[in-house]
Amino acid sequence: MGRRKGMHIGKTRVLGLLAVASIVASACGNSTATPTGPAASGATKVPSTSASSATGDTYPRAETLYTTGKQWGAPSTWNPLDPNAAMGVVGLQYETLFLYDPLKDVYTPWLAESLGTWDSAKTTYTVKIRQGIKWTDGQALTADDVAFTIQLAKNPVLGSNLWQYVTDATAPDASTVVVKFNGPAYQEWAQWLYNSPIVPKHIWDAKNNADILKDTNPNGVGTGPYMYKTHADDRMVWVRNDNWWATTALQLTAKPKYIVDIVNGANSVALGELLQGGLDLSNNFLPGVASLVAGGYGVTTYYPKAPYMLAGNTAVLVPNTLKAPLNDAAFRKALATSINTDDIVTKVYGNIVQKADATGLLPNFSKYVDTAQRDALGFKFDTAKAKSQLAAAGYKDVNGDGFVENKDGSPLKLTLEVPDGWSDWMAAETSIATSAGLAGIKIDPQHPTYDTVVADRNGTADAPPKFDLIINNDIQIGNTPWTWYDYVFRQPLQVGAAKNRNFESYSSKDAWDLVQRLDKTPVEDTATMKTLTSQLQKIQLTDMPVIPLWYNGIWSQVNNSVWTNWPSDGGNQVLPATWNGYWQMGAVMMLTQLKAVPPAS
Repeated sequence: MGRRKGMHIGKTRVLGLLAVASIVASACGNSTATPTGPAASGATKVPSTSASSATGDTYPRAETLYTTGKQWGAPSTWNPLDPNAAMGVVGLQYETLFLYDPLKDVYTPWLAESLGTWDSAKTTYTVKIRQGIKWTDGQALTADDVAFTIQLAKNPVLGSNLWQYVTDATAPDASTVVVKFNGPAYQEWAQWLYNSPIVPKHIWDAKNNADILKDTNPNGVGTGPYMYKTHADDRMVWVRNDNWWATTALQLTAKPKYIVDIVNGANSVALGELLQGGLDLSNNFLPGVASLVAGGYGVTTYYPKAPYMLAGNTAVLVPNTLKAPLNDAAFRKALATSINTDDIVTKVYGNIVQKADATGLLPNFSKYVDTAQRDALGFKFDTAKAKSQLAAAGYKDVNGDGFVENKDGSPLKLTLEVPDGWSDWMAAETSIATSAGLAGIKIDPQHPTYDTVVADRNGTADAPPKFDLIINNDIQIGNTPWTWYDYVFRQPLQVGAAKNRNFESYSSKDAWDLVQRLDKTPVEDTATMKTLTSQLQKIQLTDMPVIPLWYNGIWSQVNNSVWTNWPSDGGNQVLPATWNGYWQMGAVMMLTQLKAVPPAS
């Protein structure tokens, strides 16, 4: 899921909003402005940024859903095995065995007929495949396709660790898949079941080689509710699969005939498009949404008031624990206590985000929070307490400039890096530096290029990470708190391009052992999961390897002029996002719940 950025908008009337749109800061990624949208009714040509990108096709407005928020560049691959595939490839075109609803913590059999079963030894998993499903080329989906997809993960190009704990996957008959394990990683397997698209063996068997990810797979063969229609530099277009199996099996029908996903351009243009009805759903970060919701523009959000958005991931302050004084847990706790996160929530984000729990766990994992322990060990903003914590740990203002020095009296000045142009994070880093400075911790906000931040963060085999402090939010909402603890405590430490966990370079054998035990706990054994997460929280809250700040929102603003009955806290409680990974977390149900607004008489 990409980052979404912008500036606050102060006007509350349509004309005022459109007038200031030209001075709103542009989003990161593709800098081409989103084109002017079609009117609210009638058959219209899909808008185009340039003649070279025009598809030349027309789509009836009343049958077309216009979205934006996922694509930050021209669609370039429709390979379901590529994490950079175009919007909708996984979820709309290729489907998974199950859907997982993180709001209700429920798995729904999808391509699977029912929930899978484990044998008594918990080393063999059997799942039945739903019958009557056909690929869009007319061939039947069978258990062979599922077993093949699991076997496909052996291809080293795909970078999967599935076969570190899977030992065999077979299809004894057309409807049964049997998977054997050696020391099952239950938490990871549970993720695979709803995150990994099933592909047709009769097509992908021939593609299973070192070049498998080089195949862009346009016009691919899937089982989902939509098929590839066309694309251009500024859009991805899907057309409904009227032979979708779920219509008969589950009485579900995708309501829009076409989905046109516009490549992200400027936030200002996306805002104008949303207000005019040219966009139906924007998953971009658009501050000032409170004015839109309250202003009578037909724009709504998941919640009708603050925080407006569901929580999608946790933004954390990451200290480089390989450097002094950030290698000192007492200093890290004082730093956490010095940060006024409430100011970030209210002044930077205008209350469209929530302050994170001290454990960092997202709200959907609240049942795993040991609240008594958190309240005893957790941190809260308190400048006076931060000062006393620093003094007790040996950090004092030696030269009288208002900032503490290191224990040996040497200057203490930290840098905080966020990518240039990420306007909300740049404002947040300034807020962090200001509040930490009041406690005596000197922080210099810096915003180099994104690539520089990544290089400084990851380091290499020959050079350790260069940063002091960064902000990161890589771990998304999902089915298990294991992903959060794997992110915080992963061992062994990674370096270079492969680094995607434990950016702080913190090492704790006890914590990593607990993370591995959690991974090997069945997801239905919540009692054991709570015991293990409580122990992990004790280590985290004591040593403070990362500092949770706020929950980034699942940005979602909708216009109700063409389509209505959107997901909301008061009705259809599913995820309202087009981002990769979200369709199979229930967002596909949004398309079956939408209602077309009758044309004006």
